[in-house]
Amino acid sequence: QSIAQEVMGLLCMILLTLTALVANTVVMVVILKTALLRKFIFVCHLCVVDLLSAIFLMPLGIISSSSCFNRVIYSIAECQALIFLNVCFISASILTISIISVERYYYIVHPMRYEVKMTIRLAVAGVIFIWVKSVLLTVLALVGWPQGNGATSASRCTVYWSPGAHKKVFVIIFSIVCFVLPTIIIFAVYCSVYRVARMASLQHASVPAQAAAPRHRSNSVASQMTIITTRNLPLPRLMPERFLGSNKAILTLVLIVGQFLCCWLPFFAFHLHSSVTTGTVGGGHGEMVVTWIAYSSFAINPFFYGLLNRQIREELARLRRGCLNRPLGQELCLSVSEASVQENFLQFLQRATSTLETHASCISPSPRNRLDQTKVAFPIPGQVPEESS
Repeated sequence: QSIAQEVMGLLCMILLTLTALVANTVVMVVILKTALLRKFIFVCHLCVVDLLSAIFLMPLGIISSSSCFNRVIYSIAECQALIFLNVCFISASILTISIISVERYYYIVHPMRYEVKMTIRLAVAGVIFIWVKSVLLTVLALVGWPQGNGATSASRCTVYWSPGAHKKVFVIIFSIVCFVLPTIIIFAVYCSVYRVARMASLQHASVPAQAAAPRHRSNSVASQMTIITTRNLPLPRLMPERFLGSNKAILTLVLIVGQFLCCWLPFFAFHLHSSVTTGTVGGGHGEMVVTWIAYSSFAINPFFYGLLNRQIREELARLRRGCLNRPLGQELCLSVSEASVQENFLQFLQRATSTLETHASCISPSPRNRLDQTKVAFPIPGQVPEESS
């Protein structure tokens, strides 16, 4: 049973590493290959960080976690390099996720301000800030290590290998900067975005009924019946769509915040407990489990922040169509039906008013439906009014 568990654990770690390699590479290539998608700078940066983690950090994690490599010995310099990669890539990934959340908030709630202030210079400054902060945290982790030519087993190469009072200070600072503050930011930002989504859902349900009412009324029985019909018929069709859209927004919010907490809460809770509790030393099976739960974030992030995005999915479908030589019309209908079910939170907000028309055009592509698709969507209610200069 122990051998079976070791084999299953090793296969799971290898599968997570391969998934992180493939998924992050696909999303990064799609963004860099398409000029219109290069605005997703921080998503591309997140894929780069997670890809570097899958190349350097996760294979070293397999060596440190599996009993098949118990005889592997690290020198002090090699162990310090592993700690450096661990802290640096974890910090960079979490800080990038926090910046993506703030970017989405401004893109939805302050769209005009976002278009004006979100420049290449600001994006580059954000990336530099992420790496400077990550490197500073990593330097703090390496303070107080013993000097000399000592060595340790790969399985014991953790931040607790070099004990000292400063390790407790580092773990507390590391947890606050890379978990507590990002969790507060992510939760506050997506709650604000959901409030905007709910206001949009409430207003969009009433707009089509008001638009369908005739301007000139008559006292005839036929005209009154027409008014009642035009006002009452669209509501049964719009209410389920509004209900599904609201549930989709809630589900997306829960998935994004829940995925972050599920991956990183056990990791930071374990390290905080190990550093604060007297006489407790990190390491062993528990640290291996929480570490790989955290590493699973590198494989999940490209799906939540890349492939869940409608524009990235459509461009990936075009590239796949080019490789497989599939018909254009079939791929477009597939893409639209896919987007109506799996739109990400941001796309749900911006396309909430045209969901029904887009879905109907795939079922019956009449000239009238094609004209309806060209209409400009209503502005999202709840956005903060911009000051005109």
